[in-house]
Amino acid sequence: MALWRLHGDGTLKPGAIVAPDERLGWGRTIGLGAQHVVAMFGATFVFPLLMGLNPQLAVMMSGIATLLFLLIVRGRVPSYLGSSASFVGVATAIYGAGGNPSHVSGAMFWVGVSLAIVGVLIHVAGSGVIHRWLPPVVTGAVVMLIGFNLAPVVASVYWPQDQWIALITMLVVVVLSVGVRGFLGRIAIFLSLIIGYVLSWVFDLALGPITSQDASGEVTTHLRVNWDAVARADWFGLPPVTDLAHWQYGAATNVVGFHLPSFNLAFALLALPVVIALIAENTGHVKAVAEMTGANLDRDMGRAIGADGAASMLATAVGAGPTTTYAENIGVMAATRVYSTAAYVVAALVAILFGFSPKFGAIISATPGGVLGGITVVLYGMIGLLGAKIWKENGVDFGNPLNLVPVSAGIIIGVGNVSLHFTDEFTLGGIALGTIVTVGVYHLAHALAPAELKNRREGAVLIMDRPGAYAEGEDDA
Repeated sequence: MALWRLHGDGTLKPGAIVAPDERLGWGRTIGLGAQHVVAMFGATFVFPLLMGLNPQLAVMMSGIATLLFLLIVRGRVPSYLGSSASFVGVATAIYGAGGNPSHVSGAMFWVGVSLAIVGVLIHVAGSGVIHRWLPPVVTGAVVMLIGFNLAPVVASVYWPQDQWIALITMLVVVVLSVGVRGFLGRIAIFLSLIIGYVLSWVFDLALGPITSQDASGEVTTHLRVNWDAVARADWFGLPPVTDLAHWQYGAATNVVGFHLPSFNLAFALLALPVVIALIAENTGHVKAVAEMTGANLDRDMGRAIGADGAASMLATAVGAGPTTTYAENIGVMAATRVYSTAAYVVAALVAILFGFSPKFGAIISATPGGVLGGITVVLYGMIGLLGAKIWKENGVDFGNPLNLVPVSAGIIIGVGNVSLHFTDEFTLGGIALGTIVTVGVYHLAHALAPAELKNRREGAVLIMDRPGAYAEGEDDA
């Protein structure tokens, strides 16, 4: 990965775009990296807990995985790799079938292997394979359903914890994003978190505890800012090495530390269908980045997919959950228009440091739910609307039923979190099912459609370069 060239004089002018191979001054770059950490931290911390894995280890490995990803894609695709939500249902099914965390890690390891192989095949065969199977109407829909699928998380988890703090924080995000010029406007999300955090503390002092839903969904009377866990946490320390001989699902030992994967064919077959969703999810993320940066990243598609597979293999090999490119951080880039991979390197290094410090992780984890509600209600919506931007830039014709009908079904399944129950142990739903329906039904409709509908498809160019796009180097792959 090449070093970064300084963007202008290192400051950010109004309307300017910072390319992936550029950086601002290191002070500003560190600030942007911190914002990326804030964006990814909640999900990277929560999903491992839901899978019975260690969140401190997951955060540490997310930083290592991001550095590996940036190295493989040669710094051309700015993305952060965090814990994947696609495997929560798989982990639950494996536990229900009598497996333990090592079986979960083993099944997810084979998903990483499969994803890496697919990435190599796409890199060798060319991005035309993706274009044929994932045209703009499909990738736009996948990006949209990924973003909007997160809406229930805001509505049912974050917002109800403190609706007024959430509303104020949301307004702060809007005001800082569009009403403040220069660098402060570009780090509006990070500043909004700090402002919301402090405001929650002031509300505690002035108004006392709040009676509302907590993060578990139970209605309790509690302070908005609770640092009890911060006080108990050590400044330095690693996750433990866990012996799974006496592990019991649902017990206090549910959250484990370092451990080696165990391989079971039945559990691997249970997890492998997720590969389909991850291919489409990664493709959608790369296309969203390409749309924002104005660069043609088609030739980097195989590298990006393969890099995510390799990163997942590395993470699951030590007992952390698999990784995926994070939509939350794409939302941060959309808000800041700073696509510098230097900020992602900073974020990765900070995440690795968090992995060595339970104290800092506890501080981030103590962010009031209302603050997260105000931030995510804007971020998640921006992610979803990037899908519409892909449609617009590629001239997708929704007057054509060939485009309208399959995409409509997939988006509703993804946004509504519709589930398809195969057995008592295996259910496919949400982003995974919505993605599969969008891709599969589109191609089924295409095979059945008369010639006049096929001839009304959008143009062949998926992502078009625009004036001001960063200069691309020669493809030395």
